[in-house]
Amino acid sequence: MSAARGTLYLVPMPLGSGDLHACLPQDALATVARLTRFIAEDARTARRVLTKLPLDTPIRDVEFGELNEHTRPADLAGLLTPLLAGTDVGLVSEAGCPVIADPGAAVVALAHEHGIRVAPLIGPSAVLLALMGSGLSGQAFRFHGYLPVDPQARRQRIVAIEQDSARSDCTHLFIETPYRNDQMLGSLLECCQPSTRLSVCVDLTLPTEAIVTRAIVDWRNSPRPDLDRRPAVFVLAAPRPTGPARRTRR
Repeated sequence: MSAARGTLYLVPMPLGSGDLHACLPQDALATVARLTRFIAEDARTARRVLTKLPLDTPIRDVEFGELNEHTRPADLAGLLTPLLAGTDVGLVSEAGCPVIADPGAAVVALAHEHGIRVAPLIGPSAVLLALMGSGLSGQAFRFHGYLPVDPQARRQRIVAIEQDSARSDCTHLFIETPYRNDQMLGSLLECCQPSTRLSVCVDLTLPTEAIVTRAIVDWRNSPRPDLDRRPAVFVLAAPRPTGPARRTRR
């Protein structure tokens, strides 16, 4: 590996409106403070968060490249130019860890192809925090990102996830755009078996954090929480069948 090449640092960002000082250890903060270039989904969001740090370089002089759903594959190589020239670069996500439910994997994969060192920094992961707090098994788990938006396709996917969980004794995690959280919860309560356990983890790391784990039957008999426009992770685990597999009619 060429000594002249920079390092691509994967920089976790606060969940919701949290503070970098509260979610990154001191050595990670020191690394971020000296960086002069970043790759972000949205430069404005990243700039707003990084402004709260005592950067070694004035924020107006910090340069940003963008990597999001509009980035063409042909443009990825340009994001590596500073790294190939020996400049360290930070990859940040909109919230949480880069690459997890985030387009950053494309530039990380390309960095490996070019022999560029990739260094993930310690920080908050909404997926792992939700799994830890849910009380559901972390021995085997799968993260699906976003489920389908179409209601019928979403219901079919939920049924398939629940069946896989029961068959493989695996915990499943997924997220939703915050303004569709209530629809997601409604679909889960409609489709899942009464004994399946569901954890709804909201506003992780924020003062309004709430983690509630119940069997579906208990969710149905309890007041629904207000999830509208609140970052949430859904965690689901179905019990292994003890007899012939059969779905009950409702």
